[in-house]
Amino acid sequence: MTTFDYLMQGFAVAADPMIMLYAFIGVLLGTAVGVLPGIGPALTVALLLPVTYGLDPAGSLIMFAGIYYGGMYGGSTTSILLNTPGESASIVTALEGNKMARKGRGGPALATAAIGSFVAGLIATLLLAFLAPHVVKLALVFGPREYFALMVLAFVTVSAAFGDSTRKGLTSLFLGLGLAIVGIDGLTGQARLSFGVPQLLDGIEVTTLAVAMFAIGEALFIAAQGRRPDDEVIAVKGSIWMTAADYGRSWKSWLRGTFIGFPIGAMPAGGADIASFLSYATEKKMSKHPEEFGHGAIEGVAGPEAANNAAAAGTLVPLLTLGLPTTATAAIMLAGFQQFGLQPGPLLFATNPQLVWGLIASLLIANVMLVILNLPLIGLWVKLLTIPRHWLYAGILLFATLGTIGANPSSVELGMLLIFGVLGYGMRLYGYPIAPIVVGLILGPMAEQQLRRALAIAQGDVTTLVQSPVAACLLALAALAVIVPLILRARGKGAVLSQIAGDED
Repeated sequence: MTTFDYLMQGFAVAADPMIMLYAFIGVLLGTAVGVLPGIGPALTVALLLPVTYGLDPAGSLIMFAGIYYGGMYGGSTTSILLNTPGESASIVTALEGNKMARKGRGGPALATAAIGSFVAGLIATLLLAFLAPHVVKLALVFGPREYFALMVLAFVTVSAAFGDSTRKGLTSLFLGLGLAIVGIDGLTGQARLSFGVPQLLDGIEVTTLAVAMFAIGEALFIAAQGRRPDDEVIAVKGSIWMTAADYGRSWKSWLRGTFIGFPIGAMPAGGADIASFLSYATEKKMSKHPEEFGHGAIEGVAGPEAANNAAAAGTLVPLLTLGLPTTATAAIMLAGFQQFGLQPGPLLFATNPQLVWGLIASLLIANVMLVILNLPLIGLWVKLLTIPRHWLYAGILLFATLGTIGANPSSVELGMLLIFGVLGYGMRLYGYPIAPIVVGLILGPMAEQQLRRALAIAQGDVTTLVQSPVAACLLALAALAVIVPLILRARGKGAVLSQIAGDED
C-alpha cells in the first residue's frame, strides 16, 4: 500500500464521531490552557496528561494531538496581547505582535498567527505523513548498538538544546537517568533503589514526574517571586480580520516559515525556538519594509509563528518513527504513548498502523478545527488572560494534584509529586533545564537494555558500539548536536539582538 492509501485509512479512523469529539475537546482544552499567561505547550500537555486516562488508546492520543496543537496556538495569543511568551519560541512573536497590538492592530496580528499556524500545520503534517514511512524503513535495520547510539544522540541533543549551559543540561539528564534505575531490573529481575517501598518496584511514574516538574515546579516558582501586579492585557480594537495588504505581506512569510521550521524541527538537534529566530532573521532580510521591524511588522509575526508550528509537526517525525523526543513537549507525548504500553518507533507502524495513521489524519483535522474555532473565540481568550495570577497558579496546583490522585490513588505517588515539584522549583531557581530529567527517565531504561544486549552479543567487547557504520554516524551526530545548536542560536538570536540594539539607537 502507498502512503496515500494509509492516509486514507487514517481519515477513516479519524472520521469516527467520537474521535472527532476527542479531537475537538483536545483543541479546545489545549487552547484554553495554553492561552493562560506564562504557560507554554509543555506545561499545557503535562497538566492535561491525566485527563486522557480512562480513554481508549486511539481517543487518548488523538485528544493529546489536539492539546498539543492547541497549546502551540494559545502561546501566540499570550505573546501578542500580554507580551508574556510562554516559551522561548514565542519571544519573537511577542517582539513584533505586541507592538502591533499597542498600535491597535492586535486583531490582524492574531489573525496572521492563526492562519500562519494553519498553513504551516497543514503542510508540515502532510510532509510528516509522506516522510515518516521512509524513516521507518531506515530504522528497521537497527540492532541493539544502533538503538543505543540513537539514545545517546537523544540524551546529548536534549541536554545541549535546553538551557544556557550544556553542563547544567547534562546534570539534569543524569538526575533523570538516576531516577530511571529505580524499580525492578528488566534483565535480572532484581529490585533496585526501591528502599522496601512496594510502589517503587514499578519505577518512577513518568506522568507524576512530568506534572510535578512542569506544573508544580512552575507554580511554586511564580509564587516564590512574591505578589506583583498582573500584566496589562491589551484590548483587541477594530476588526480581527486582515486586509488585502496584510495578506499580501504575510503569505510568503507563512510559506518561508513552514519550510524553515519543519526540517529544523525534524532534526535531532533542532527545535521551535531555533526555527522561529531564523525565520525572523530571514523575514527581516527579505522584507520590503525593514524599517517596520521592531515597531510591529506583520511579517515578524507571520513567519516565526509558521516556523514555530511547522517545527512542532517536525518533532513528530523522530518521535513517531524512532521513539526519539527532541523537545520537552515531545517527551511528555512519549509518556502519553507509554501509559498504554505503546513504544513509538518503526515497529509501531507495523503493529498499530491504524493508530499511527489515524493520529496523523487527526492532526490535519485538529489543524482545521483550530483555525475555525480560534478566530471567532478571540474575545473569550482575552477574558481568560485577565485571570489573576494567584488564582491561576493555585488552580494549577489543585488540578495537578487531583489529576495525579485520579490516575494513581496512592499516598506515595502524592509524596513524590510534592518532592519532584520542589525539585522542579529548585532547578528553575538555579537555571537547570527541566526537559532532560524527563527524557532521562523515559529513555534511560531503554538505553540500558540496548547497551547490555549489545555488549552481551559482543561478549563484553566495548568497541562493538562503534564498529557499525550506522552507530558510528549516530555517535558522531551526538557530538555535532552539542555544537550545531550553539551556532544556529547565535546566528538567529544575534540577528534579533542587533535589531533591538538598532531600535534603541
